[in-house]
Amino acid sequence: MKQQPEQQPDQQPDQQTRTELEAATFRRLLEHLDQRKDVQNIDLMNLAGFCRNCLGKWYQAAAAQRGLALDQAGAREIIYGMPYPEWKQKYQRPATAEQQAQFDQNQTK
Repeated sequence: MKQQPEQQPDQQPDQQTRTELEAATFRRLLEHLDQRKDVQNIDLMNLAGFCRNCLGKWYQAAAAQRGLALDQAGAREIIYGMPYPEWKQKYQRPATAEQQAQFDQNQTK
């Protein structure tokens, strides 16, 4: 097993390590969301102000900033782990009246 060099508690990682940590964290977030298909996008929007679709848009924008052509469907497939229409058919439920009311109220803020 490769030993990691000791780091001082206040020491910040170098840029490469930071990028690797952020990438690992993002992959773990996607795994977590994949394990929690019961959590609907509207729940995420109501609680956190973003959802899986937002992540797809952000991923697509990051790709564009680097000159990579990635369409919305491709970005969503990366986030959902399958084509979005398939995920939607399998896992998305209609929003309840309460969920929609909260969403509408949040949009006016």
